[in-house]
Order: sequence, then structure tokens, then C-alpha cells
Amino acid sequence: MKEPTVRGVVTEVLPNSLYRVKLDDGKLILGHLAGRLRLNHIRVLAGDSVSLVLSPDGDKGRIVYRG
Repeated sequence: MKEPTVRGVVTEVLPNSLYRVKLDDGKLILGHLAGRLRLNHIRVLAGDSVSLVLSPDGDKGRIVYRG
């Protein structure tokens, strides 16, 4: 089953592979890299557009695609 994703832009790079992401609807959330991105050493910098899968509470997300 494919999970629904949302789009956003990384606004700040935080320690321990955490990122502050501003979603398209203007909400700021905390995101971390998915395992596939971490294993392939994909770099995510401030200003990159990313796709996230949100947690059920909507305050955190997992970055699954950069581009």
C-alpha cells in the first residue's frame, strides 16, 4: 500500500539528521530522513524541495524523496 505524501521545502538543517520543513500549506514540521535516503548518502540541504510521509499526529514526517 502506498502512503500519501505531502510536498515541502527544507528551511533549516538541524543536528542528528533532522530537518525543519515548511509544507505547501504553510505549516512547519520536523522531518527525518528515510532509511533508503540515509543508506544511499543522499544529501538534503536548506532550500531543497522534498516529499514527506506525515505521522498520524501531523507534527513530524519522514523525508522519502528529494527533488
